Amino acid sequence: MAAISPWFSSPLSFSNPRVSSRYIKTITDSRRCTSVSAAISVLDGTNEEQQRISSRDHVGMKRREVMLQIASSAFFLPLAISPAFAETNVAETFRVYTDEVNKYEISIPQDWQVGQAEPNGFKSITAFYPQETSTAANVSIAITGLGPDFTRMESFGKVEAFAETLVSGLDRSWQKPAGVTAKLIDSRASKGFYYIEYTLQNPGEARKHLYSAIGMATNGWYNRLYTVTGQFTDDESAEQSSKIQKTVKSFKFI
Repeated sequence: MAAISPWFSSPLSFSNPRVSSRYIKTITDSRRCTSVSAAISVLDGTNEEQQRISSRDHVGMKRREVMLQIASSAFFLPLAISPAFAETNVAETFRVYTDEVNKYEISIPQDWQVGQAEPNGFKSITAFYPQETSTAANVSIAITGLGPDFTRMESFGKVEAFAETLVSGLDRSWQKPAGVTAKLIDSRASKGFYYIEYTLQNPGEARKHLYSAIGMATNGWYNRLYTVTGQFTDDESAEQSSKIQKTVKSFKFI
């Protein structure tokens, strides 16, 4: 049997300089291409991961931004009275306010007034409140534009987590000196809405009870978040608090 040439046992050892140089160049280029391809693959994987992280961070930031807007609506006070609204009798003491532009309706006490406020980051804010100035009771509807990441209420997480985040974001009782104390009372989801009940109390002031219904709807171009919040203090009568809750629960899209 013919002896096997030593160069044949090693692909990088050649007797012919021309062949060996070409082959070595081919192998080297091949290895270089393989290394570059591997590096690109790693970079692509890293970029994809960074994009996923960036996307999650973006959604998280938008979620926090919306939560802050929802929280700020709890401190809304009506500013200017607007007498323009459509109404029909639902019961002896309630009437229906219809907003044809924002596509919703809500039943409000017969003698309550309607107020509009500067949006201040919201798409729209409308408030309903009694004529008498001795009461702090009112109901407000704040509308916030949403990005494409939010398609339903569950985009914010389950109602329990959503409520905890909202209320804990309002609480400042841990500060020195202590700020507002916020406590969650109840939360539930029903027919596409998140219902949240909680209290707020500034040091030295009467405690406020807040009852919110939060839902989502589209205007044909993008989704919008509707936050309906009713509030009354411990000093309010049971009748007043009943009106507040009935008003908030009556909200619906048209």
